[in-house]
This record gives sequence, C-alpha cells and structure tokens, in this order.
Amino acid sequence: MEAQFYKSKEDNMLCYLCPHNCIIRAGGTGICKVRSNEGGKLLAETWGNLSAVNFDPIEKKPLYHYHPGKIILSLGSVGCNMKCKCCQNWQISQIAAADYPFNRKLNPDEIIKLALSRNENIGVAYTYNEPTVWFEYMNDIAKLVRFEGMKNVMVSNGYINEEPLHELLKNMDAFNIDLKGFSEDFYRNFAGASLSPVLRTLTQIRNAGKHLEITCLVIPSLNDNPDEFGKMVRWIAQELGSGTVLHLSRYHPDYKLDAEPTSAVQLEILYGIAREKLSYVYVGNVQLKDFQDTHCSSCGHVVVSRSGYHIIMQELTEEGICKYCRNLVINF
Repeated sequence: MEAQFYKSKEDNMLCYLCPHNCIIRAGGTGICKVRSNEGGKLLAETWGNLSAVNFDPIEKKPLYHYHPGKIILSLGSVGCNMKCKCCQNWQISQIAAADYPFNRKLNPDEIIKLALSRNENIGVAYTYNEPTVWFEYMNDIAKLVRFEGMKNVMVSNGYINEEPLHELLKNMDAFNIDLKGFSEDFYRNFAGASLSPVLRTLTQIRNAGKHLEITCLVIPSLNDNPDEFGKMVRWIAQELGSGTVLHLSRYHPDYKLDAEPTSAVQLEILYGIAREKLSYVYVGNVQLKDFQDTHCSSCGHVVVSRSGYHIIMQELTEEGICKYCRNLVINF
C-alpha cells in the first residue's frame, strides 16, 4: 500500500508523517522500520497486517471517563517512531515489518464485521504499538467505524505532525496520549524523540473537542522529580484544562531498563502534586486503595468505583452526570 505524507527528493523520500521527517533512501525504511522506499514510492508495509486483535475493557487503554464498563475491539501492528528504553511492547514496537510473522491479516471490511459481532462493543481502538506508523490502515478502518456509528480510540505517544493528525481528527473520538516526561533532554535520551511536538498534539486534540486522557509512566530518577512533574501538571491545567484526566502508571523493569520499580510512596507524592491542579488523577499498575475511583469534581462523591477492570457506577446518570450535584463527570 502506498503511504501518504511523503515527497520525493531525487532517489530518496522525505516522510513527513511524524516530526522525525525521515529522509529514506531506496530500499531503506524510516526510524519506525515499517515505511519503506521501494520502486520510487513510499510504502506502508503494515497495511492489513496485525500483531494483536482483542476485545478489551475500555479501562485497559486506559480511558476512565469514556464509556466506562464497555469493551472495545483493540488492534495492534508493529513499529514505532520512538525508542523508549523500557517499552513493555518492544517485541512488536522495535521490529521491522519484514521481520515479523504477522498473526492476522484483515482488511478494513473484515475489521468492521468483527467489530459488529459483539453487541456490547463500542468501536475500535488502535493500540499496543504506535498506531501513527500504520496511519493509512488505521484511517481506512476509522472511516468505516464512524460510518457504522461506532467509536474510534487512538492510544498513542502523540508524535505525529499536524497535517496527518488533522486528518485523523475527522474520524477519531477519543485519545489516550503518553506524556512521558516534561523535558527535551528526557525525551531525547529516553525515547529518541522530542517533547514539543507531543505538547502540540495535545493542544490540537483538545482544540478539536475530542475526548482526551493522558498517561505518564513514572520512572525512578528519570522523570519523577517533583519540581519537573509539577511543571508538567501546571502546563496540563493551563493549556488543556483542570478537568483533563491524568493516569500515573507505575514503572516495572523491561526491555533495556532495569531500574527498580516505582515506589508506592513516590506515586502518592506525585498524585498529591497533580491533585492540586487537576480534578481527575489515577494511579495504575499498582494496588493503592481508592486511587482508581472517580470522585465528582464538584461535590466529591464517589461516582465510579474500580477494582482492576471491574467497575461499579454509583450515583451517576446514563448521561454521565452526578446525581448529587448535576455535574458532568463521564462521557458516554
């Protein structure tokens, strides 16, 4: 499948899907390892090829304020435009399309048929590896999902240029974006990328009126400095709004990083900092009592209680409004 968002530069191709803006030589691929220069065209090698196909709880994305308790068909392929040192999905994110024995081959029509096969399914999530790098396949599916009246969810590192994101925003309904830290040095050294394009992505999504939640994986000594974290929280509150949902996720050793797991104490400290500016903050990948429940930001009552992926909605209308004070809490 021919890719979008590229220009010919003599024998090379300039791919401008993401901020790397790779110059790809004949026979080569971009940083993502899945967009290749072949026969005078840039090809999207992963179109129709999937590494994972599952019906997941929407909370697994994680999305806590978007159709809680529902399931969503979740798709993954291979490749990524970042090189995070502790990637938990490195087996599919850090591999070339040519080197991966894909588990499933499904065209968009087949995806829609599968999505419609479960009555309780609300739509399709593009997740597991970075979906930006399989833009064309994702967008082809998303158009059909929207036509069927279902929802599209993108779980992403946010490293995408403005023009392709503008195209995606026509069909996407909700996003969870990883905000991995709040310094250019951290992004460069840890992920092989940069912070500013991710911040631009977040503001572009917010300005488009789409549902947005943010995840930050807290890694000891790398991105858990309270002062720097406080700057991130203040930026979120000022630029995206105090109602923006923030998930703090506990780090565990994986891939190339073997630091000790994040302590519960440090997570509680950062949680407290975040709650000074943000109404909805959660802690994941660790059992901490009450840190996953949703309290109404207006009256403080628990309106959604969670234990793992099991949820109980309390004192909440079908429209996501708190029965105590009529404050809108959840998007349905």
